[in-house]
Amino acid sequence: MGVRIKDNIVLYGALAANLGIAIAKFVAAAISGSSSMLTEGVHSLVDSGNQLLLLYGQHRARRAADRSHPFGYGRELYFWAFVVAILIFAVGAGVSIYEGYAHIVAPEPLRDPTVNYVVLAVAFALEGTSWSIAVRAFNAKRGGASWWRSVRRSKDPAGFIVLFEDSAALIGLLFAGAGVWASHHFGDPRIDGGASIAIGLILALVAVLLAREAKGLLIGESADPALIERVWQALERRPQITAVNHVRTIHTAPDAVFVAISADFDDSVSMGEGETLIEAIEAELKAAIPELTSIYIRPEKREDTVWQDRP
Repeated sequence: MGVRIKDNIVLYGALAANLGIAIAKFVAAAISGSSSMLTEGVHSLVDSGNQLLLLYGQHRARRAADRSHPFGYGRELYFWAFVVAILIFAVGAGVSIYEGYAHIVAPEPLRDPTVNYVVLAVAFALEGTSWSIAVRAFNAKRGGASWWRSVRRSKDPAGFIVLFEDSAALIGLLFAGAGVWASHHFGDPRIDGGASIAIGLILALVAVLLAREAKGLLIGESADPALIERVWQALERRPQITAVNHVRTIHTAPDAVFVAISADFDDSVSMGEGETLIEAIEAELKAAIPELTSIYIRPEKREDTVWQDRP
């Protein structure tokens, strides 16, 4: 249990921050009548629900393989990541834009904004802390690759979803603060409604990006090119293999990969020797690359028309 909490520190940190921030924002919105503060409260509440869904998805994904799901339930996490993206779009962005429009059409009288500034400052500090935890965790995994490339190649949606959510939350807080200040400075409460709409558009953009990434994982993405190359090299070192036709992979969980290999064995290799060779290759690959949880090796003649997918 302690290991799981350590592994999910990003999710637990974001959940704790968002729950506290949501309560504070709703209280501030009730006192000040600010549309952008109410929007930010909904935003934090949705983010809290998202973290709970991701934790639930991780719990469900840990179930052992069975007869109906021989490769396990790891990809269930990808389903819940897609649900999170839909919630951000439908609830977070939808409510924000609607609330902003309603506030523009029927603005409430301006009230003392002090409580808003206090809550926004505290929220920014908490969100910033959660964001820095997410950034450190993501940097530890991305190595020297660019941020966007790392997101596209990441097979663990929990990490980059929290990173996106916290980034959107920080930007939303800046818009909310600007909206509260501008509405009082210019004496026009409709500006606050405009800030709410801007926050909703930011959430919609984040939701679209997350949905795109989650969809790719849900459909099935190949393993990292570096991992595939290691498999190719291990096969080519075997003198009994004259050619590798293809190495095709798919993630069945963030840390689990199924690989299907087609290779041309030397004609002098007998059936019994081939079986022993395949067992040896599987043992070598699993020892060298623990992510390979399922390996399928098919001996077949090389064909020049076979699709080669080497990185």
